[in-house]
Amino acid sequence: MPYRPLHSASAGARHATIPDFAEITKGKPEKKLTVKVPYRAGRNWQGRITCRHKGGRHDRQYRCVDFKRRKLDIVGTVRGIEYDPYRNCRIAYLTYADGEKAYILAPKDLADGAQVISYSGAGDPNVGNCFELRYIPQGLAVHNVELNPGRGGQLARSAGTFARLMAIDGDFAILALPSGELRKVLAKCRATIGEVGRADANVRNIGKAGRNRWLGVRPTVRGNAMNPIAHPLGGGEGHTNGGRQHCSPWGLREGTKTRNKKHKSNIFIIRRRDGRTMTSEK
Repeated sequence: MPYRPLHSASAGARHATIPDFAEITKGKPEKKLTVKVPYRAGRNWQGRITCRHKGGRHDRQYRCVDFKRRKLDIVGTVRGIEYDPYRNCRIAYLTYADGEKAYILAPKDLADGAQVISYSGAGDPNVGNCFELRYIPQGLAVHNVELNPGRGGQLARSAGTFARLMAIDGDFAILALPSGELRKVLAKCRATIGEVGRADANVRNIGKAGRNRWLGVRPTVRGNAMNPIAHPLGGGEGHTNGGRQHCSPWGLREGTKTRNKKHKSNIFIIRRRDGRTMTSEK
């Protein structure tokens, strides 16, 4: 999906690039598959800000994407490739043979008019088809991978990502994830053939700060640019951190790993994304 530059009439548009939307099917989204989601702007159920620098974006309609693909053995025809404001990839609009409609993540090379199917057993490993991992040929790229059978896809859902099916070992499938992690997943979990489309989603040039505000991203101010009353790193003569590590305005360290070293799912990790094996950490 190529990008096109804007006009150079202003400093904000001179270097900005926007998608040309050549692959998008014209028309509005399916009304029955959209829902209005309340925007909390980084606030929790108490109304307290738990994620800073969010707020003030455009209104959005949430598209109900089918991550479970439980419409088994019924052929679905792609009626359009659509834009989804809640994700960086495109979504495909399907019409099944029995009349039901659904949205799925649009994999690479899936075109308007193509047919996809979610098999209950083995079948043709074409792009967009969905299988249990035990029926997928080894070495294929898959996306929208389940971690628990029936829960819906959780792995490899972002634009341009895919997991590689390395082997089937008994009741487990061994996957190479986009992060480099090598992980075991139950072979009864489902996955979709192919790579998620729009791999160049991250090469867009925003161009100006105002466009980030449209997306709901508010300004971020460095701690050492503040006064001492406002941040632990504030104040001082010149640019200094006061001899301490980077931290949040409340003094909590930033950049630390938050995963529990004794997490119960560690037994399924063969190789971490940093290259270390789980056995070498014990």
